[in-house]
Amino acid sequence: MDGIIQIGPLMLASDRLLAVAALWLFLSAGAWIGTRTSSRAGRVAWIAVAIGILAARVAYVAENYTAFAAEPWTVIALWQGGFTIWPGVGAAAAAAALLLGRQRATGGLLVSLAALALAHMGLTHWLAPSIRPLPQGIVLADMNGKTLSLYSLRGQPFVLNLWATWCPPCRREMPMLIDVASGSKVPILLVNQRETPAVIAAYLKREKLATSALVLDPVGVLGEATGAQAFPTTLFVDAAGQIRSTHAGEISRAALTAAIRDLERNPI
Repeated sequence: MDGIIQIGPLMLASDRLLAVAALWLFLSAGAWIGTRTSSRAGRVAWIAVAIGILAARVAYVAENYTAFAAEPWTVIALWQGGFTIWPGVGAAAAAAALLLGRQRATGGLLVSLAALALAHMGLTHWLAPSIRPLPQGIVLADMNGKTLSLYSLRGQPFVLNLWATWCPPCRREMPMLIDVASGSKVPILLVNQRETPAVIAAYLKREKLATSALVLDPVGVLGEATGAQAFPTTLFVDAAGQIRSTHAGEISRAALTAAIRDLERNPI
């Protein structure tokens, strides 16, 4: 599995789509339980979801405090993802139990919550991209035309971000990526796909961005070789040249630095 679910021309990260589906199913279960038991289970399910989402986000922000401290506004950038599931599930369960009390509907709602959380966890793991080798023989170039073989990076972990100037999420994350790359011990290469140096240079000049981390892939070899179906896509490669994880779509500073920490702790 590649971590992407495609619906026509629309491409969505599987973990986010599954989370939305799980939330919808829980709310539906709450409404059904409420009807069957003549209780407030439907309304309580909505309250529990709101509290659970808030708790999951707060837990994630606390775990990645340094990244969020650098860009406090990203705390509300929920479209970038970033939730710690079990604190959220625990908070939702506590809210449901407190609001419904000891009645038959409470057990049904809690069982539904636990079953959906476990199903989400299992499906997310099943759909996640498997660890696979980075294809060999890929040669890129910097803005000055100097070639760079990705094979030369073996022996150390590194990060590859596939992007294009026409891609709105790519443009949103680019300043953050360049900032993190400038101070990262793990190399971060921002690999432009299928655009000319003139187009890229014009974009960088207009946005007043540095070029040190940027490399060019004029014919999209890297995207085709790794099966990247949408931009931006970020690949985390270990020292043995294995793609350890993939992030499809816009990435937050917190998600980027957390994945880099994982590479540093487990370089092979």
